[in-house]
Amino acid sequence: MNVDDIARYYPKLYHMAESGSWPSIKKHGLLSTTALLDFYQIEGQERLIIESQWRPESVKINHPIHGSAVIRDQKPLPEKTLTEIVDGMTASEYYKLLNSKTFFWVRRERLEGLLNARAYQNRKHTVLTLDTKSLVDKYRDQIWLSSINSGAAIYGSGRNASRRSVNTFKRISEYPFDELIKRKKEETIVELSVDYAVKDVSNYVTKVEDWIGYNPIETIWSK
Repeated sequence: MNVDDIARYYPKLYHMAESGSWPSIKKHGLLSTTALLDFYQIEGQERLIIESQWRPESVKINHPIHGSAVIRDQKPLPEKTLTEIVDGMTASEYYKLLNSKTFFWVRRERLEGLLNARAYQNRKHTVLTLDTKSLVDKYRDQIWLSSINSGAAIYGSGRNASRRSVNTFKRISEYPFDELIKRKKEETIVELSVDYAVKDVSNYVTKVEDWIGYNPIETIWSK
């Protein structure tokens, strides 16, 4: 697969963020959990719990200069389920792998499904819409693609949920697009992720909205 193919099939990317987080994202960039912990200088046991264990609820962190930030929960991937479906690594290692990346949906339908999930449907969230081509052109060497929702075991059962491992994520040049499109069609790619952080993310954002459930309720910013 090549860079132009991604933009041709998926011209927009979507990121679901904590409500009210756009000013910080615009200033500091879109940071993975690992990057945010570095930025906030969180170390020791507090960092271990956040970065390498299941987060059933969102976690608030604080810094004397940077203020506070919220690290989102991982409700859809509890440790018991993950242990049953992860290959070649521990659950802790897989959580840490997820936390090292920033994630984007390549299809609006996936974004809407997450926003309308029971745990989130009555809460306000900030949604970033980005131009795929400009982001991929800049970050092509830091990008990973996945054919599953790597952060969720949708059925809540190790028997039915997709198995996952470090090989769930593949670089653009290694991604089996031609093989997958024959059977998955529009879901050939489910996620696009970038290593560590997209610190200049505002360069690629075309629109920022607040949503509740399926519904955008306010446009915060647009290009």
